[in-house]
Amino acid sequence: MGLMTPELRKAIQDALPELIANDPAIRDFVLRTVSNYYAGKEETESRFDGVLAELQRDREEQSRKWDEQSQRWHEQTQLWQEQSRKWDEQSQRWHEQTQLWQEQSRKWDEQSQRWHEQTQLWQEQSRKWDEQSQRWHEQTQLWQEQSRKWDEQNERFQALLSRFDQEREDNNHRWEEQHRFNCNLLEELKRQDRRYESTIGALGARWGLHSEASFRNALKGILEESFGVQVLNLTLYDEQGEVFGRPDQIELDLIIKNSLTIACEIKSSIDKAGMYSFDRKVNFYAQREQRAIGRKIVISPMVDSRAMPVAEALGIEIYSYAEAVEGLSSP
Repeated sequence: MGLMTPELRKAIQDALPELIANDPAIRDFVLRTVSNYYAGKEETESRFDGVLAELQRDREEQSRKWDEQSQRWHEQTQLWQEQSRKWDEQSQRWHEQTQLWQEQSRKWDEQSQRWHEQTQLWQEQSRKWDEQSQRWHEQTQLWQEQSRKWDEQNERFQALLSRFDQEREDNNHRWEEQHRFNCNLLEELKRQDRRYESTIGALGARWGLHSEASFRNALKGILEESFGVQVLNLTLYDEQGEVFGRPDQIELDLIIKNSLTIACEIKSSIDKAGMYSFDRKVNFYAQREQRAIGRKIVISPMVDSRAMPVAEALGIEIYSYAEAVEGLSSP
């Protein structure tokens, strides 16, 4: 390696693509040389299928939990309906008791009227008076018995009404707790679903099923929706080749939050070279625009393990999902 001059290195870099394309022996040699560093197609596809299977199992588990919660809510609703039915039955009995009491009162009024008439005829019909007095005494006892039963029935009704009010209040409280739990569970399912979609979108972009631009636009949309920020995409031209070693166009995403400028790189996957490239783009923009960059953020579901120490050394924050980014929520 000590004999590798810049001219020889550049000559190899210029000639190697053509040699690989046209010379089978050179192509086989290069493939054998890099086979220890990259997984084969079959192994990569097997890992991809494993990830999809695990995502499917997680989604089915979340659906099962949701069905269980819905079943419990349905049972609570049936219990409330049963309590309402019992309340209606008790109200019907109360109505019947009221009608009976009115009937007894009517009979009592009639009896009092007859007693008055018998009193006026007392001198003439003392025997009839005694008989009527006896009947009146019996009616009085009957009325007292009915009054006692009415008082007992009223006490039971008041106790039942009080218990029903308490049960209804408890049921309302449990329903409100269940409703809050269901809302939180639904929100968590939505967040999980967005994470699954981000991961699947990254895999699709990695294997050519979706474009990298579609994946970036999706994650930018989640950032703007979750934190109320605007992600600005800048396109600059590097005339001196400071970023890629030759003049080329560069793209950089910026987030402006409370006068803080945050540089953001959204990719389906990123390796060590990508980390260095992102850092050079940020430095190029800061120097050209004379603007300080407060934070450097990379959002990618798939980050090469060798890129992690590079990011730490360069002061780059790494997040797997857009919603996991810290420090963007409004205070």
